[in-house]
Amino acid sequence: MDALDVARWQFGVTTVYHFLFVPLTIGLSVLVAILQTLWHRTGNERYLKLTKFYGKLFLINFAMGVVTGIVQEFQFGMNWSDYSRFVGDIFGAPLAIEALVAFFLESTFIGLWIFGWDRLPKRAHLASIWAAAIGTNLSAYFILAANSFMQNPVGYRINPDTGRAELTDFLAVLTNKVALITFPHTLAGSFLVAGSLVVTVGLWHVMRNRDSADTGAYRFATKFGAWVVLVSATLVVITGDIQGKIMTQVQPMKMAAAEGLYTTESPASFSVLTVGSLDGSRELFAIKIPYLLSYLGTGDPNGTVHGINDLQAQYASQYGAGSYAPIIPVTYWSFRFMIAFGLAAAAIALLVLWSQRKGRTPTSRWLLRAGLVMPVLPLLANSFGWIFTEMGRQPWIVFGEMLTRDGVSRSVSLTEVLTSFTAFTLIYATLAVIEFKLLVRYARAGVPDLTPDPAIDDSHDDAERPLAFAY
Repeated sequence: MDALDVARWQFGVTTVYHFLFVPLTIGLSVLVAILQTLWHRTGNERYLKLTKFYGKLFLINFAMGVVTGIVQEFQFGMNWSDYSRFVGDIFGAPLAIEALVAFFLESTFIGLWIFGWDRLPKRAHLASIWAAAIGTNLSAYFILAANSFMQNPVGYRINPDTGRAELTDFLAVLTNKVALITFPHTLAGSFLVAGSLVVTVGLWHVMRNRDSADTGAYRFATKFGAWVVLVSATLVVITGDIQGKIMTQVQPMKMAAAEGLYTTESPASFSVLTVGSLDGSRELFAIKIPYLLSYLGTGDPNGTVHGINDLQAQYASQYGAGSYAPIIPVTYWSFRFMIAFGLAAAAIALLVLWSQRKGRTPTSRWLLRAGLVMPVLPLLANSFGWIFTEMGRQPWIVFGEMLTRDGVSRSVSLTEVLTSFTAFTLIYATLAVIEFKLLVRYARAGVPDLTPDPAIDDSHDDAERPLAFAY
C-alpha cells in the first residue's frame, strides 16, 4: 500500500458518502416546491402540512450535504495537486460558476424560504423555493460538466511548455455530449431517491396511524412519491440507454469491462449473472440475454462490441506499455447492482400503488418492511452507478491524457494521507449517525399542527417580531 492507494480510497469514500445526500437534496427540493405550488393553487391545508413536513427533511439533508461537500474541494489540492495543476484551467470555470452563481442562488433563496413564512407575499415565498430548487439543479450541471471532461476531454489544448490542459472552448465543455446525457440521468436518479423517501414516510404513517386526522395527507404523499419513483425509474432507463451508447463511443473499454467481454463480439450478449474466475477472463456458468449488449452499446442488436483484449492492444500501441483495463469484477458487479437496486425500488412503488387502489389501506407487514428499506435501494443504485463510472475509467484520471498515478501529490506521505483518511472517516461516521437520527425523529413526528397558538400575540407589526426559524 502506498500514498496513491490511500488517496484513491479516501476520495472514493468521501465522494460516495457525499453523494448519499446530493440526490435527495436535488430531488426533494423540487418535490417540496411542487407541494407548495399545490397549496398555493388550491388552498388545501394538507399540501401546506406536507410542504413543511418534507421541507424539514429537505433542510436537514441539505445541511449535511453542504458540510460533507466542503471536504471534496480540499482533496484536490491536498492529495491530488499534480492533477489539480493539469486540469485546473478547465475545472476553474465551471466550478467557479457553480459556487458563485448556482450555490449562492440556492443558499440565498433557501434562507428566504426558511424565514419567509408569513413574512413574504405567498407568491414571493413560493418563488423562493423554486429558485432554490433551480439553483440546486444548476449546481449539479456545472459539477457534472467538470466530471464529464474527465470522461471525454473537449474544448482544450495541451500547453507543451507547462504540460497543462488549457481551456480553449468553454461552450464545448458545457455542451460535452457526456455531460448532456449524464445530467438528466443523474436528475432522474435523484428523483428516484427523493420519491422513495416520500413513499417510505407516507406509508409508515398510513399504516401506523390509520385513525389520524392527517391520514388523507399521508395517503396523497404515498401515491405522489410512488408515481415520482415510477416516472423517474422510466427516465433512468431511457437516459441510461443513451448514456451507454455514448459511453461506448468515447470509452469503449468501460463498456467491455461492464460485461467482462474479453473478445470482440458481433452480436454481443449481456450476462445477467456470471460465475467464473475472479478477473472474469474464464467463464464457468452464465445466464445471458442474446443481442442485448450490442443494443446497449451501439443501438443495433447485431452491432460490434470491442473486447478488452483488442482494446488493450490498441491503447498500448497508442499510449505506450501498461494495462489499460479497469478492475473487471468491480465494473461488472457495480453495473448490475446499479440496475438491480433501481428496479427493486420501482417494483416496491408499484406494490404500494396496488395496495392503495380504490381507497384501500395497506395492511401487509412485508410491504411496510419493504417500504422502510425503499430509500436505501436507489441510494445504493446511485452509489454503484458512480463507482462504475469512475472505476470504469481507470487507469485514467482524465481519459487519454493523464493516468491516475500521475495525478497524486508527490509531497504527501502515506502517513499524512492515512491520518486525514482516518479523521474524515470518523467525522463522516458521526455525521451519518446524526443525519439518520434527525431524519427518523422528524419523520416519525409527522406533519405539523397548523392551529394558531393563542399564546402568540399577532397584534404587533410584523417588523417587530423576532426572526424565527419557521419549523
